[in-house]
Amino acid sequence: MDTLKVRDAKDVEEVVRAAIASEQPLEIIGHGSRRAIGHPMATNAVLDVSALNAVSSYEPNELIITVQAGAPLADVQSLIDSKNQQFAFEPMDTSSLLGASGNGTIGGMIGAGLAGPRRIRAGGARDHLLGAHAVSGFGDSFKTGGRVVKNVTGYDLCKLLTGSWGTLAVMTEVTLKVMPKPESERTLVLSGLDDVAANRAMTAALGSPYDVSGAAHLPYQAFRPATGALAGIAAQGLAVTLLRLEGIAASVADRAASLAKTLAPFGAVGTLQDAASASVWSAIRDVEPFAAGGSLGAWPVWRIVCPPASGGVLGQVLARETGGDVIYDWGGGLIWAAMPPKPDAQAALVRARVEAAGGHAALIRASEQVRRDVDVFHPQASGLAALSERVRHSFDPRIILNRGRMLRGSAT
Repeated sequence: MDTLKVRDAKDVEEVVRAAIASEQPLEIIGHGSRRAIGHPMATNAVLDVSALNAVSSYEPNELIITVQAGAPLADVQSLIDSKNQQFAFEPMDTSSLLGASGNGTIGGMIGAGLAGPRRIRAGGARDHLLGAHAVSGFGDSFKTGGRVVKNVTGYDLCKLLTGSWGTLAVMTEVTLKVMPKPESERTLVLSGLDDVAANRAMTAALGSPYDVSGAAHLPYQAFRPATGALAGIAAQGLAVTLLRLEGIAASVADRAASLAKTLAPFGAVGTLQDAASASVWSAIRDVEPFAAGGSLGAWPVWRIVCPPASGGVLGQVLARETGGDVIYDWGGGLIWAAMPPKPDAQAALVRARVEAAGGHAALIRASEQVRRDVDVFHPQASGLAALSERVRHSFDPRIILNRGRMLRGSAT
């Protein structure tokens, strides 16, 4: 396979134009840590943007950072952490789930658009992307957004680029919001609730005035065996429901006391503070119970988004009918489901149940053969699919960029 390493945006333009002329589709990679998500692509040429790794500017006082798309995410997070700042949407580290090394690049983070538990309060990656420079499938550079929050007229292309998995354009530089890290955090812990009762508890907490920034539920099956941070909260045969509060220490303590009273009807309330709390939420963000190196490492993993009120019932149904395990995040609005291996990763059953609940499902981890045979991303209704195709055609009419990654059967 030919690997084409670029040094700047001009190189990207030249590579894309040459690919158009030769009708050779390109696979876009940074560090390749998320290559196993999506359909296998039919190409023998790779456009490697990892050399575009500079921090163009960082203004901590303005809460803005501009960085090239190939910059390692871990390095950028270390930089902003040194100023006691963070990406508020908690970008997911997929390395544990996929069995890959490293957490990829800034461009991969935006292309995947996978946000962590704080999304229920802070929004997703798309809400923190202020601007981007990119090269379209025409081989032309373009700029969208800018360096301030209210800068959009016409189409907000930042929203389109986020979660597009490299199928619309090759990002070369992005500008992102950063936020101060909270002074303190505290997690309230309920034990022994079933999925539906936990769903009610999380809904009560999120509907309260106490500014909950994370709400998750781990059925007891998720602790088999519990490792790392989760080992500290595992109880024999008991599920665990977690509610996170963040902010100024005095405020967190006061809100935690009030929320504990609200949750009293659901049982005794325990507490995790600061470092212990942060470790547990990192494990939930990265879906560590389903890690590739763990006991369920050979099982396909689905990422299911549904109305939060439906989450508990949907998760119970899926676990019962497939023999799989589930984890709930976002107050039940996000379900991670690991299922015993089958040739179709139980796609027909999963999608039937998810669609009935008003949600959608993506197959995040599966073998290459399964990803060839099954729609990885949820099939769209005809009208939405036609709109998506028009958008894609306006960016990349020859389907040069990551051909076939998001739509099965389009790789040839």
